[in-house]
Amino acid sequence: MNPCRLLQTCIVTVFSTLLLSSFNDAFAADTNEPEERDEVAPAYVLTALPATIEFPWSMAFLPKEEMLVTSRAGKLWLVNSATDALTDVTPELQDLLVDGQAGLFEVALSPSFNRDRTVFLSWACGTLRANNTCLGKGFWNGSELTNFHLIFRASPDKRGSAHYGGRIAFMPDSTLILTLGDGFDYREEAQRISNHIGSVVRLELDGTVPSDNPLISNPKAKPEIFTFGHRNVQGVAWHPERRAMFISEHGPRGGDEINLLRSGQNYGWPLVTGGVDYTGAKITPYQNLPGLSGPEFEWTPSIAPSGLLIYQGDMFADWNGDFLVPALAAKKVVRLRYQDDQLTSQETLFAELEQRIRYIAMHPETGALYLLTDHSAGKIIKVTRE
Repeated sequence: MNPCRLLQTCIVTVFSTLLLSSFNDAFAADTNEPEERDEVAPAYVLTALPATIEFPWSMAFLPKEEMLVTSRAGKLWLVNSATDALTDVTPELQDLLVDGQAGLFEVALSPSFNRDRTVFLSWACGTLRANNTCLGKGFWNGSELTNFHLIFRASPDKRGSAHYGGRIAFMPDSTLILTLGDGFDYREEAQRISNHIGSVVRLELDGTVPSDNPLISNPKAKPEIFTFGHRNVQGVAWHPERRAMFISEHGPRGGDEINLLRSGQNYGWPLVTGGVDYTGAKITPYQNLPGLSGPEFEWTPSIAPSGLLIYQGDMFADWNGDFLVPALAAKKVVRLRYQDDQLTSQETLFAELEQRIRYIAMHPETGALYLLTDHSAGKIIKVTRE
């Protein structure tokens, strides 16, 4: 089967037998469990939308076949999938920094969007000498974001342009979760609760601190911190049956993780990891230590997990409750089966695209999947059932 070329709109139908026999790439061994091959995966169709976006990073679905898509290059795009129209709707982003991994990150709709029309954005803010992750919100009037303003800025500022986190999710109580990276050169700070580096923060929708945050009574801690000891969390998703929040997290050379977020917990970076430094040097002799939360699933070598979707839809109903993890280095999506509160096996999806996959989302009405490819001429790929 010819690979799907993203230079033009394409439709590829892939049957499960071909998927399992032909598209298991060199990363098939990147698991701590054997892959299961005893079930028939559904056939699917891949369709590339005409829009081309520079390094797309995130997307959110609006009514009337429209979606908002962020570009790491600093643009927010309104995409109409019916007319193929592409409109720049970028608000003024305070101190936006675009360099390396820095830029515009997540777009997320308020849990009460139908009533309050609120849109949240995260981005890298500051200069190369002094920057961190910012969070803002505005009102979507149907054609643009108005009254857009900053509601949170992580501190302290740091040098460089790497490891920002930037993913947004919402708890059932409508508080907001924002992931924050360790800045690459600041990994030891991820163990210090006196700063936001290498943490996940929990906020009210106006950016204030919830009164029941786990460290709020500790005068030495940043009150926004929900969990800490993270390297670079690039995926976050709520599991409705488990009633728990999960994250996907980049390790260095290995040690990529799926973690269950537990309020106030320390996830160990860089005291524990299954990976090694990019030089090949050992970061730590420990993969677990008492009092530190370990992963639910781990990949070594690294696949570079860049998002997380827990599928809940009708189109691929047999995937309900499973974890779909897009990967940059591995150029695929990994489907992790979730049974009896455990991630038990993995299956490779969409490797025939031969693209770094930055993000995966599910249309809330149809259950169709959408992929964003990490490229200077990035594409939106729609996945439907054959």
